[in-house]
Amino acid sequence: MKLTTLIMLALGLAADAFAVSVSDGLSIKKLKKRQKLMIPLCFGAFQGIMPLIGCFAGGAFSGIIVRWDHWVAFGLLAFIGVRMTVEGLGGKEECAEHFTYKLLLAQGVATSIDALAVGVSFALMRVNAPFACAVIAAVTFLCSAAGVAAGKLCGKKLGARTKIAGGIILVIIGIKILAEHLIAG
Repeated sequence: MKLTTLIMLALGLAADAFAVSVSDGLSIKKLKKRQKLMIPLCFGAFQGIMPLIGCFAGGAFSGIIVRWDHWVAFGLLAFIGVRMTVEGLGGKEECAEHFTYKLLLAQGVATSIDALAVGVSFALMRVNAPFACAVIAAVTFLCSAAGVAAGKLCGKKLGARTKIAGGIILVIIGIKILAEHLIAG
């Protein structure tokens, strides 16, 4: 696989992580410097590891992965997004108002499930999986770091509506993932 093709693939995989990072930047009020770094590190790590898992699982689990990955991603993102939106509308001061590793891990899994299926294709195409996964992880890290920064910048302008906006973004991403898989067949 050519490097330009790999970078384009990595950008495609990183798009969901970027959008969720924007949502985190919008909705998590007090992000410390360390937490601002943990978000892109988590997303980059998951995006880099999942294709390796998919590559090693190869043909054995490809049918199961492809059959259920979009439903799992949709479910996780929709649950988190609806919860954030409802709490934002109700004025509650919990959930994504504060950074939690549990939330971050759920987001990391949800945004990287597609990368698992990509890893299966790596095995079939005989791609240098470790190198490809490192590129995917690096691109996702950079995109996610930019997303957190953009979310923080926009959050200052949106004020109290940030939690609602962040929740809606997560639900839309979940719907997009589900629709792409259902339409593509």
